Amino acid sequence: MTSKQWLALFLATLLLLGACVLGFNYWVDPFGVFNHTSLEWSSYEMTRNPRTAKMTYLEDHHQEYDSYLLGCSSTSSFPVESLNKYLDARFYNMIMYGADMLDVESQAVYLLEHYEVKNLVVNVYLDNARDYNTLPDPARSYAMPPETTGENPAAFFADYLFMDPRLSFDKLKAMRADTILTQPFDVFNPETGAYDKTVRDAESVGNLDHYLENYPVFANYPPAHNTTIEAAVTGTLDSLTHIRDLCAQKGVNFLVLCAPVYADYMAYYDWDQVKEFYTRLAQVTPYWDFSYSSVSFEPRYFYDETHFRNCVGEMALARVFGDDSRYIPEDFGVYVTADTVQEHLETMMQASPLPAERYTAEVPVLMYHHIDQNGDDSTNITPELFEAQIAALAQAGYTAVFPDDLAAYVNTGKALPEKPVVITFDDGYLSNYTYAWPILEKYGMVATFFMVGSTTGNTDHYKDTSHPITPHFSFAQGAEMVASGTISLQSHTYDMHQWAPYESTDQPRENILPLAGESEEAYRAVLAEDCQKIRQAIEEGTGEERVHVLAYPSGRYNTLAQVSLLENGFDITFTTEVGTNTLIKGQPQSLLGLHRYNMNEAVSVDQMMSWVSPARG
Repeated sequence: MTSKQWLALFLATLLLLGACVLGFNYWVDPFGVFNHTSLEWSSYEMTRNPRTAKMTYLEDHHQEYDSYLLGCSSTSSFPVESLNKYLDARFYNMIMYGADMLDVESQAVYLLEHYEVKNLVVNVYLDNARDYNTLPDPARSYAMPPETTGENPAAFFADYLFMDPRLSFDKLKAMRADTILTQPFDVFNPETGAYDKTVRDAESVGNLDHYLENYPVFANYPPAHNTTIEAAVTGTLDSLTHIRDLCAQKGVNFLVLCAPVYADYMAYYDWDQVKEFYTRLAQVTPYWDFSYSSVSFEPRYFYDETHFRNCVGEMALARVFGDDSRYIPEDFGVYVTADTVQEHLETMMQASPLPAERYTAEVPVLMYHHIDQNGDDSTNITPELFEAQIAALAQAGYTAVFPDDLAAYVNTGKALPEKPVVITFDDGYLSNYTYAWPILEKYGMVATFFMVGSTTGNTDHYKDTSHPITPHFSFAQGAEMVASGTISLQSHTYDMHQWAPYESTDQPRENILPLAGESEEAYRAVLAEDCQKIRQAIEEGTGEERVHVLAYPSGRYNTLAQVSLLENGFDITFTTEVGTNTLIKGQPQSLLGLHRYNMNEAVSVDQMMSWVSPARG
């Protein structure tokens, strides 16, 4: 073969390899720019770059939406579900990583000129006064699509066709590693455009020490440094003016929000510059300011210094739309105009944390099981000691409350008694009916009984006739207790708390965890069915108004279980972990994984009182 032939072969090979790379990158499309369905995975593609992938997604789905929420990543915490309710709309969250206002303007103009838009909500973040027209990053996570910027489409798409094919291989590997729970490579919910926070919304957040361990930025906040924000103010306000005017021309409702930040973050900025920015913003448009208030001082409302939890976004939107059914701190959220901005800024500068007793409550929970004449140091207690404990609580001024009272405190701010205590019983033994209920009524106390649906009314046995089961109260007896107003009946699962030698199946479920080798899909289906069965059994069998509280069998659970329970309407859960609980107003996650003190014959009255005594309302 001649040298020319070798050269021709070499060049042909290069062309073939290049074509293969182009075809491979187009087929896999890890950034979601080519709008084909061969390997479409919107959540992954949005995680790579929400700017490009969301525009691609809307090409096929824009008819499902009539309103849009724009801004940086903290914008995700204003739930579109709340905006839909308040504005009778269909919102899509367009959040971008590190969005500057030029990016927001580019998105807004495109949306307003190409799609039906009823409402446009823009989140203005303090960093928008510092950064404007920033350059895309080398990893393409910040690249704007050409339809919003006017860039040459051929040059834009060529960049993705000729990119490193390892990025496409990464997508294929992620597909194999994907699970139901959110992972770092698929953090978006494509249907809403927001971050998928199902895992974070299932976290138990009450204990501050544990929270600071999980989110150490609040325990050791980086030192403050001087940050100049004047440079980007003019560009940011010009972009907002353009968006405002275009909305006015098209009859679109325009709303500006200023998202909350953690208090220490404000130390990065010079207050005179902050005041100047917010003053000039008020000249452009009225806005709702949530940036700095008592909320800013509570780390359990935040993930980090600039990203707040969805519950805070829900409080903010409730303030905007006058929803008085939710707890909202008095100083959280002010509607600012050109006439009121100076007064507001002077007040905002004085923001300080609320005293803990104003928005938190310490609540102990007692966990009982069986009452009989042979108490032990495990789960049994004699009627005499149980009555002595209840009498001591009553004499010391404690008021027993239901889980729904805890929820009312958290969600609406309704006050708890001065000395609250929650009394619970697990499993649904007949002794709860024969002994506990009369004693509780005698002392004016209420309690929650967590029933196992499959054993309700059982007085016989399962497989092994040599081991008679401890009797459980019936649905009729449960109905008596519910009707008295003293007892609430809630879930200990329908049939996910079996134990030897009483198993009813060859694969018994001792607790709510998945079985060995069970797929996530199969497990979630089983748990959903169990939730439906126990809810129906209790509500129809006893007249209990609402079953939405669950005590984990044996106290064992994992993140998938907690996420699945929330999806099935169980928003208050109890464990067997020991400790007093801190409830936080406006933070429903403080109702998850509540701790309890195990009560038995080995727990004296004095010991019990030492456990509950730190409680305060």
